[in-house]
Amino acid sequence: MFKSSAMTAFVSVLLFAGSHFSVLGQDTAPAASPTPATSTTNAKPARNISPEKHFIKNIIHDQTSIWTSPFGLNAKDYKWMVPFGLGTAALIATDRHTSAWVDRNGGLPVVSKDVSWAGKAYVTGGVAGAFYLAGLATHDQRARETGVLAAEALIDTGIVTQVLKFATQRPRPNADNGHGRFFTTGNAFPSGHASTVWSVATVIAYEYHDHPFIRYGAYAGAIAVSMSRYSGRNHFLSDIVVGSAIGFGVGRFVYRKHHVKEIDDPDAVPTRTTTKLMPTIVPYYDRRRRTYGGSLAWTF
Repeated sequence: MFKSSAMTAFVSVLLFAGSHFSVLGQDTAPAASPTPATSTTNAKPARNISPEKHFIKNIIHDQTSIWTSPFGLNAKDYKWMVPFGLGTAALIATDRHTSAWVDRNGGLPVVSKDVSWAGKAYVTGGVAGAFYLAGLATHDQRARETGVLAAEALIDTGIVTQVLKFATQRPRPNADNGHGRFFTTGNAFPSGHASTVWSVATVIAYEYHDHPFIRYGAYAGAIAVSMSRYSGRNHFLSDIVVGSAIGFGVGRFVYRKHHVKEIDDPDAVPTRTTTKLMPTIVPYYDRRRRTYGGSLAWTF
């Protein structure tokens, strides 16, 4: 009975992750194009946007959508779901050999531990919090929403990951002679570091899809943290790939479901206002004259 329930939970999340998985290089824009400037007269002003208003309610709705996703599959979902499922099965079948290869050729325990530190929940949560506080301080709606949606994706991913860890009961590579058998005892599958860092990185990458340095930098950081769990022999490759797919799938799902499109329209975003406690910070940079600076303005 336990194994049957565990497999049901695993398949549900696998289908969800597969249906939301896509080639990163091809997925360069949000699901819907920004609202045209000509139609902003009837749009809700960006100054009234409160992304944190329904935070708890959104998480509850997200979880419902994630665990019931197999019932809403359509034909195009199989484009990514089938290759992802087959690839995961192949990785699981070869996990013992790929893990042993790292053991024979020497892992990178010290470096891997230092890099994987960035995948801890309190670090990724701190990144989300930093975006949110910076958005509040500078009246930047995009940064504010990034912080809220990243935190939402982080919590959603954490719930899914912990449920699967408890259900699959897979030991880590340095236990059980590296067999990695499921439904024994352990918490290796999927990788929590990979899922959490990918959930936050994906939200950041989608929010700043028009800034290549931020977008690809977020993905590069997520890849580095994920692979450090393999080189440090903390996880099998399948643990990492599935964890990464879950984080990416949840992050993209949260962004597409809760992103406010008016934020992408410059005409809908109000000019920054000043307060008694927080000034408006206006940077200045003239590339031609090679000068830079800034100004602060308060309202009393």
